Amino acid sequence: MKAWTTAQLTAFATADDMRVSPLYDDGKTYGTPTWIWSVVVGSHLYIRAWNGQHSRWYQSAKAQGAGRIHLADQDFEVAYVPVTTDAKLTAAINQAYQAKYAGSPYLPPMLAAGPVSATVRLDLR
Repeated sequence: MKAWTTAQLTAFATADDMRVSPLYDDGKTYGTPTWIWSVVVGSHLYIRAWNGQHSRWYQSAKAQGAGRIHLADQDFEVAYVPVTTDAKLTAAINQAYQAKYAGSPYLPPMLAAGPVSATVRLDLR
């Protein structure tokens, strides 16, 4: 697995242009880009599905495990890795969302059980 660079993670921590495009069932075609929020915790990049596990992009990402993202004015090939329940990691991701998106009326729902259950780590491919 390739690692994100420190410069990339620094740019991602403040970027607000994240779009995800998991692969369709054919394993070749990218899905329609979906705007979402992203956060950096440690050396990893995380995203959550607003509609929880029922979100279309989340279902595709979980099934295919791969796709593309657009973030910080660049495109990246990524692996979508579902995050298992880990209270310490969940708290750290929640804190990152609170810091990056403070004051947004959309923040409280992103910290609710549905989106938290649809948290994904993005690994560079």
